[in-house]
Amino acid sequence: MKEPWSIKSRARECAVSGEAFVSGQKIRAAIFPDPDSSGYLRKDFTQEAWEAREEEETPFSTWLTTYEPPVIEEKTEDVVDQDPETLLKKLVEEDEEYTENARYILAVMLERQKLLRETDTQEVPSGILRVYEHRKTGDVYIIKDPQIPLSDVDRVQEEVRELLDPKPLIEPEEVKEEPEDNNEPSAPESVTDEEITPDEESSVTPGEPEPTDEEE
Repeated sequence: MKEPWSIKSRARECAVSGEAFVSGQKIRAAIFPDPDSSGYLRKDFTQEAWEAREEEETPFSTWLTTYEPPVIEEKTEDVVDQDPETLLKKLVEEDEEYTENARYILAVMLERQKLLRETDTQEVPSGILRVYEHRKTGDVYIIKDPQIPLSDVDRVQEEVRELLDPKPLIEPEEVKEEPEDNNEPSAPESVTDEEITPDEESSVTPGEPEPTDEEE
């Protein structure tokens, strides 16, 4: 059964009071199990609302964060479509089991680039889940830690590199067609002076006039 590792976006207002958040405000983010599915729901609270809330439901994960309005970055022609962040979003949304290793490696790459920060780690029956928050947009990624064996790390990293920079297909070279042989005899080659035998040479010395009948 697939786990819903969808991206959880940051809310613009408190889940309890409805108060709109302002830039730079410290808020409490929390993820709760979704009773209607096997996934999770995200809710964001002001600190006052969080401290005053009744313990009606236990959060799966919670952390303190700073609210910033969502940033929508426009892509330019110079931006590569398959950069690590875009590729991670794509793989998370597709949610294919065979990409678990790649998703984890990409999340670690983005954490090292200071784009994501790990906010929590939770153990569940299916394994270890790591919660990452995007520093700019506030989006949260729930990534399963596949516990990649050390012997497989290089192979997985190579798979990720191929996903980020797929090699173009090499088109086969055009085969040069040989000229058709019509079995026609070739034209005789011109005879050079070197190919003339002494018997074939003229007895007339070059530069001397030919004899006339009177001289004979």
